[in-house]
Amino acid sequence: MLIVVGNAKVVARQRDRMMRACEAMVTASRLEEGCAGYNYAFDILEPEMMRVIELWRDEAALRFHFRTPHMAAFLGELAAMGSRPDIVVYEAGNPHPISGYAPGR
Repeated sequence: MLIVVGNAKVVARQRDRMMRACEAMVTASRLEEGCAGYNYAFDILEPEMMRVIELWRDEAALRFHFRTPHMAAFLGELAAMGSRPDIVVYEAGNPHPISGYAPGR
């Protein structure tokens, strides 16, 4: 499983445009084979910071994702808004419930 974590600053005047672009991106991405989760959200304490969490079955699925037309359109929108995302990919190997860390869970 690959976990993609990203951040992108969105200036307030571009927020509505970004929300439209994000809705299209999330909707299309969730339909892709190999997508196990795809979420965008705005930070509560930093309202101009968009947070991204994606889950992908494997490297092939993620590489395919970056070649899709909706990804090209989304990256074009980000560039037009002057937003440069910071993205990191993690490889997960041993998932387990949080109960081992959080008492009472």
